[in-house]
Amino acid sequence: MGHRRIHLNPFQVIILGFLTLIVLGALLLLLPISARTRTVTPFDECLFTSVSAVCVTGLVVVDTAAHWSGFGQAVILILIQIGGLGVITAIAAITLLFGGKISLFQKTTMQEATSSQKMGGIVRFTVFILIATLSAEAVGACALMGVFVPAYGGRGVWMAVFHSVSAFCNAGFDIMGSEEARFASMTGYTGNILLNLTLMTLIFVGGIGFFTIFDIGKHKFRFGAYSLQTKTVLITSAVLTLVPAVYFFLAEFGGRPVGERILASLFMAVTPRTAGFNTVDLNELSGVGKTLTTVLMLIGGSPGSTAGGMKTTTFALLFAAALSVFRKKKDTHLLRRRVDDGTVRTAGALLLIYVTLFLTGGMAISLIDGVSVGSSLFESASAIGTVGLTLGITPELSIYSHVILMLLMFIGRVGGLTLLYSVLSDGSRNLSKLPQEKIAVG
Repeated sequence: MGHRRIHLNPFQVIILGFLTLIVLGALLLLLPISARTRTVTPFDECLFTSVSAVCVTGLVVVDTAAHWSGFGQAVILILIQIGGLGVITAIAAITLLFGGKISLFQKTTMQEATSSQKMGGIVRFTVFILIATLSAEAVGACALMGVFVPAYGGRGVWMAVFHSVSAFCNAGFDIMGSEEARFASMTGYTGNILLNLTLMTLIFVGGIGFFTIFDIGKHKFRFGAYSLQTKTVLITSAVLTLVPAVYFFLAEFGGRPVGERILASLFMAVTPRTAGFNTVDLNELSGVGKTLTTVLMLIGGSPGSTAGGMKTTTFALLFAAALSVFRKKKDTHLLRRRVDDGTVRTAGALLLIYVTLFLTGGMAISLIDGVSVGSSLFESASAIGTVGLTLGITPELSIYSHVILMLLMFIGRVGGLTLLYSVLSDGSRNLSKLPQEKIAVG
C-alpha cells in the first residue's frame, strides 16, 4: 500500500513548529528536577508556563524564581530564546551551523516566519538575525552583571544572562521573586539607572525588528536612505514611547523623586511593547494609565521582531489611511509614499482580529471568574499582545480562563493572519471578480 504524503503550507509548518516546542517544553517542566521542591508540577501549570515562554509573553501562574529550579529556569530560558527567534529561524540557524543546506520550501517558510519582504538573501538574513540576537544579549548581560553580581555574587551572572535574553526577546520573564515576595519583577530597581537603561534598550532594539536593525546597519545614520518600513518603525516607535512617557511623568508618578519619576515614566512607556517587566506596581496606575497601557499592549512592537501585538506599522498605516479618507484622497500616503491597497486591507484585517480577540477574551474571563471587566481586558490585551504585564490576577484565575489566555498568547505569537492562512489558504488563485456595488459607511 502506498503512503499518502501530507503537504503542508509554510503557515502550517510555522504553527506546528510552535506547538511542538510548547509540548516539549511542558514535558520538560513536568520533570521533578524542574521544580525547586523536586516534585511533579501540575501539567496545566507546566503547559501555561511553556506557552508563555515560547510565545515570549511573561504571564505566569507560579513565580519563576520561587517555583522553578535552576534546570527549570534554564528550560524556560531556552524556550524564550527559540520562541523569540522563531522556531523556523532557530531550526534554520542550527542547520546552517552544522553545514546543512536550506531547501526552497524552507526558504519560503523562513520568509513568512521573519516577515521578510523578499526571498532573495533570506539565508544571509537569518545568519544576521542569529548574530544580532546573540551580540545584543551578550552586551546586555555584561551591563546587567554590574547590577546583579555585586548584590548576588555568582548567581548574579545567571540573573544577568536570564534577564538580558528575556528583555531582548520581549518575554518579560524574571527571576527576582522569592518565597516572601513573589511576582516582584523589577519593582526593587525603580531608580536604578543602569538596569532601567539596559532593559529599555534591549526591549526597544528587540522590538523594532531585525529588518530595521539590518537597514540601520547598512545605511548607518543616513535616515533618507532607509526603507519606508524602517522610517515608519522608528518614527512610530519614538512617538509611542515619548507621548506615553510624558503622560506617565505628568499624571501618574508625581509622588516620586524627579530622577526616579523620569525612569519610571520611560520604562512604563517602553515595557508594554511588549516586554512585561514592571518597575512599579501596576495597581498604582489610575484608570487612564491602565487604559493607555492596554492600548500600547495591543499595538505592540514591529514586524519581524521578537515582540507581539498588531505592530507599529499596522497602527501607522491605519492612521495614514484615515488621514487619506479625511482628505478625500483615493490612495493611502505614508511619509510621501503611496501604499498598496492590499497592504491597507491587511492592516484593517489585523485590527479586526486583535480587537475581536481582545474583547472576546476579556469578557469571557470576566464572565467565568467574576473579575472586573477592566482587569480582565488588561489581562486579555497582555496575552494577545504577548506582553506579560498583569494586575496580579493571573494565578487566581480558573483553568478555563487560563486556557483562554494560552490561546490568546499562541495566536498573538504566531499571528492571527498566519493562523487563518494555515487553515484557509489552498495555494490557488481565483482571478474571477464578482459584480461591484457601492455601500454607505459612516
